[in-house]
Amino acid sequence: MSRFREEIGEQPLLASRMLADSRGAVASIAARVRESKSRGLVLAARGSSDHAALYAKYLFGARNHMLVTLAAPSLFTSYGSPPNLDGQCVIGISQSGSSPDVVAVIEQAARQGRLTIALTNDPESRLAHAAELHLPLGAGPERSVPASKTYVASLLALALVSQALDPDPSFEAALGQVPPALAAALEQDEELDRLVPALLGPRAIVLSRGFNFCTAEEIALKLTETSYVLARAWSVADFEHGPVAVVEPGFPIVLVDGRGQVSAGMESIGQRLAGLGCRVVRLLDGAGDQVAGEATVSLDSGLPEELTPLTLTVLGQLLAHRVALARGIDADRPRALNKVPHTW
Repeated sequence: MSRFREEIGEQPLLASRMLADSRGAVASIAARVRESKSRGLVLAARGSSDHAALYAKYLFGARNHMLVTLAAPSLFTSYGSPPNLDGQCVIGISQSGSSPDVVAVIEQAARQGRLTIALTNDPESRLAHAAELHLPLGAGPERSVPASKTYVASLLALALVSQALDPDPSFEAALGQVPPALAAALEQDEELDRLVPALLGPRAIVLSRGFNFCTAEEIALKLTETSYVLARAWSVADFEHGPVAVVEPGFPIVLVDGRGQVSAGMESIGQRLAGLGCRVVRLLDGAGDQVAGEATVSLDSGLPEELTPLTLTVLGQLLAHRVALARGIDADRPRALNKVPHTW
């Protein structure tokens, strides 16, 4: 078994540990955010971590009614012209804690006197030391180049902070169901083989909206870096404003649907694209009128839409792994790619 697949399989246990071990750190972060009277959040990240930041944009916006901005790190580095961060809490997300541009954002925020928080998997990293507060992911060593468990851990960490800021008993109960929900997603591994023929390259589009827009981005990245399928993610709303023109009969489309407030739109675009002759495959989580067929893998985890990015990401990771196997590619060591790119 590849390291990538092994680490995908570690995620239910990781989620259980995070739920048990991170409460104190999460409570301290929530208390400091309230004390700082921050009016909004600015998140700095790259790669998979940037997709976690996109998740935060929807999560903290919907649950905590906070305005969330994604930083442009090059303003802090290459251009040397950082924005005024007055009234903002600044969060850096880097699985390794070694991304120089993410560190630069946190260091500048600290110089401006803003509250800074780091989400990393390495408590001794530069990012962890640069921030006032650190929430460790506790995922253990991630040996495969493509991130899996550290990405899902980042999502869960953000969800825990959101809950600590605005406690809700039903959301708290749902968080407790994340580990078995991830285990249920892992049980769909063999079912995903049905979707592989549509994704053998050279290109694909991954669509979602709302909370799972980040999942579409992450799945597209995983298909690209593990299987060399040139995959691009779009929000359905943006896709229909122009990029839909690229489709043609046989074009592979992956729909990612958490069966929530945007599900009707997902079903509508799926029907339209199928009518145009596209090869539409679906990853679904949630109750509802499930779309049956060989081109659909679904589960009903019982999680609210806000938490389905965790289960649907696991399905996407498993799918990317199976596509890599089918294409004869070593997903652990993608060509021309390092574990920690040093971008500025």
